[in-house]
Amino acid sequence: MIDAGLPVRAFFTTRDGGTSAPPYDSLNLATHVGDDPACVARNRSIVAEHADAPVTFLTAEHGIAVAQVSAPREDPGPADVLVTRVPGLAIAAIAADCVPVLMHDELTGAVAAVHAGREGLYLGAIDAAVAALLDLGPARREPGTLRAAIGPAICGRCYEVPGEMQARVAGRHPTARAMTRTGTPSLDLPRAIETRLGELGFREVIRRPECTREEPGLFSHRRDGVTGRIAGVIVCAGPGVSLR
Repeated sequence: MIDAGLPVRAFFTTRDGGTSAPPYDSLNLATHVGDDPACVARNRSIVAEHADAPVTFLTAEHGIAVAQVSAPREDPGPADVLVTRVPGLAIAAIAADCVPVLMHDELTGAVAAVHAGREGLYLGAIDAAVAALLDLGPARREPGTLRAAIGPAICGRCYEVPGEMQARVAGRHPTARAMTRTGTPSLDLPRAIETRLGELGFREVIRRPECTREEPGLFSHRRDGVTGRIAGVIVCAGPGVSLR
């Protein structure tokens, strides 16, 4: 597990410490990739034990849908953003090259878990998550109460895309424009997300340096094709409470 560095219990999983067989070895947390459902269930239990809380995992649609979680083991339906302000609940975003983003509002204690891929970033998944967090608090508030952690994801050196696709995303997020090692067009989604969070007034943004395609201890769909998924997990502690 990789500590997210936030003032509540929050972390990013790796592919180690689970029960799944290759090519999902071993801590695969996704139910949609062909892994044995019993293994996935055990892996999710391992993560819940580490979180010391029941965990609700999102089902990504590569869009901007937001779901609010209000009870343990609640099925929020397909969504790329989960939010909760219920103390003792944990939410999780799964990914394998896309970007898991965790957010915390110190004013209300509300937290968000975001799956931000190329299309989600373009459509506004980050903005939707921030709006949902703010909606859980008072209408009038001071800025600078939000923190975020950007998890392991494919980097700009590895995420090659057609030039037209790069231009489309960079039209909204200029810092997403990047170049691979061989000089072809690419996208740096973590950098673009970091930039956007800064524009939205986040007090602190922590960005993990690991690239999923370069790091064998992480799942990468771009590298491996059939594979598992990591997760970013965050626990709601309530306003003014730390779980670290």
